[in-house]
Amino acid sequence: MTESSLTPDMAHGSPVRLQAVAAEGQPDVTPALEDLYRGFEQELLVPLWTEIGDLMPAHPRSRAVPHLWRWRKLRELAAQAGDLVPVGRGGERRAIALANPSLGGRPFATPTLWAAIQYLMPGEDAPEHRHTQHAFRFVVEGSGVWTVVGGDPVPMNRGDFLPQAGWNWHAHHNATSEPMAWIDGLDIPFQYVTEAQFFEFGRDEITDAERITPERSRSERLWGHPGLRPLSAVPATPGSPLLSYKWEYTNAALRDQLLLEKEGYGGTVEPGHAAVRYTNPHDGSDVLPTIRAEFHRVARGAETAPVRETGSSVYQVFDGSGTVTVGSKTWTVTRGDLLVVPSWEPFSAKSEAGSDDSDSGALDLFRFSDAPVFEALRLDRTQKDA
Repeated sequence: MTESSLTPDMAHGSPVRLQAVAAEGQPDVTPALEDLYRGFEQELLVPLWTEIGDLMPAHPRSRAVPHLWRWRKLRELAAQAGDLVPVGRGGERRAIALANPSLGGRPFATPTLWAAIQYLMPGEDAPEHRHTQHAFRFVVEGSGVWTVVGGDPVPMNRGDFLPQAGWNWHAHHNATSEPMAWIDGLDIPFQYVTEAQFFEFGRDEITDAERITPERSRSERLWGHPGLRPLSAVPATPGSPLLSYKWEYTNAALRDQLLLEKEGYGGTVEPGHAAVRYTNPHDGSDVLPTIRAEFHRVARGAETAPVRETGSSVYQVFDGSGTVTVGSKTWTVTRGDLLVVPSWEPFSAKSEAGSDDSDSGALDLFRFSDAPVFEALRLDRTQKDA
């Protein structure tokens, strides 16, 4: 098979490298072919027959690999950063990104998704800014931080999911005497590779009126009533106008699905597997244009069927314990652990949770993915393995 490389070589004068190799389906290696390849290199041309196996494989071959990050270690390192690294202009956030081991050290969990642990010390503020990257926060433990989006203080508590569409001003403040950590999810890698990103600094400090600590944000008071859409309001930007999806509603929905199944009425996606998707209350679409967010509950002893999907995803164990398998990797997981599922790698989970390690007695998994991008481009595909 012939090979090409885009590594620049100033002495050669072209970043294109082509090597003729005798192989089935390839042209005979002759001086004339070598001359042709030198001409291609000079004009910055790469023939398809040298690249088709890489550019058009039989199925997706992700550059990312399955990987697991332990929450205990992430939390420990974030606490050390809290003592050493200030929050303010320059760094903006004390956010520590997951770097997939096969992506060259870039701070990308997958080729399209960013995931990070963010840590805010007692009484600390993260200054206001905005960016085109779509984002969310998910709280696996703790409370006491308010994120202020467009002047609206939104409380953050364990189990809450807080989406925030791109180009919205936002800041954070910790109103308690304890530090708090959560995970951030963004489409930074996707916007980076498509060269579509913008960023703008906001105010260094929020106002006293924004530094309040309400139990419910204004967005929740308007949009947070299940099944009810206010006729007075139309979202001004893409993404969900509801800035907080409370754990109490997520938990109740999952609990009721499993109870309905137990009573013989169905309601789960497969035996012992309850699941919900966070949706935009305005139109039922995904909460963010480029990110889908879901919550899965696997009852003790149940095991999910292996599923492959185009696009990648990140899971965080919210509660409980069990084993997860991604491709050829299998891990035992506990609360807070994060893992990556690359495109077309099969994923399955088995719950070993009980009352001693899970409030629900089940393995609870928060998941986010790039599915809306693939669906918009009609590139989505799902396969359940036997």
